[in-house]
Amino acid sequence: MPELPEVEVVRAGLENLVLATTIGAVRIHHERAVRQNVGDLTQQLEGATITRVARRGKYMWLELDRPFVLMIHLGMSGQIRVNESPSGHPHVRLDWNVIRTGEPNRYFEFVDQRTFGGLRISDQDHNGEPSAISHIARDPFDPLFDVGLFADSLVKRSTQVKRALLDQNLISGIGNIYADECLWRVGLDGTTPCARLDRSTAAQIVSAATQVMNEALVAGGTSFDSLYVNVNGESGYFSRSLSVYGREGAPCERCGNPITRSRFMNRSSFHCLTCQPPWLLP
Repeated sequence: MPELPEVEVVRAGLENLVLATTIGAVRIHHERAVRQNVGDLTQQLEGATITRVARRGKYMWLELDRPFVLMIHLGMSGQIRVNESPSGHPHVRLDWNVIRTGEPNRYFEFVDQRTFGGLRISDQDHNGEPSAISHIARDPFDPLFDVGLFADSLVKRSTQVKRALLDQNLISGIGNIYADECLWRVGLDGTTPCARLDRSTAAQIVSAATQVMNEALVAGGTSFDSLYVNVNGESGYFSRSLSVYGREGAPCERCGNPITRSRFMNRSSFHCLTCQPPWLLP
């Protein structure tokens, strides 16, 4: 599933292409792409002007000149394309005309092979943010993210550090890939109990996560297959720079010992047993 860098790449691309445009005719090609009544969504969206393209963690939304926003969740395989003409892609689930005065029409397309993603209307809270994500914590790129508050909360958790990093109610935007990468940079095994950490180490984790995700942003995100692309259909290439994730058996960049893969929550964790010694119970 796309993590913060991949969603931010899409958000920035959309901002360049659809900001201040008006949504024309909305066409629904697959009802699973719409997380509400199809007729309601088309009626509410058509004629609305996009005033901002925003993101928190892995969640993205379009702010409109209406008292609601349009949430966009990419799911596992969702893509957004903005084309000069309809692409004819077999997995287009929703599209609309992108209208800007004095310019030729373009086409916004939501493409989703596995149909786990979707779009829906959300009202706004008193801060103007979507109420649908009120439970989602701020991410490290957010100016209002509080490192001290995160550190205090992390060390009080009765779980393992990697599980905590994947908890979007504690810190958003980090998924399996960037959790493994930042823990390698800090030198922590993911099974380390949060209660064994101190506030200084928690701050180091935030710094490492911010650093690795910023590097991924510069590279256009991490693409392991053709499903993860930006609005122009281009893949990111940060996968070439990953230090541990997906590198089972390859030499660690620090010590040269092989990277190990272990099972974790129905997925995989990648780590160096030398640089990240497993937590041993006393």
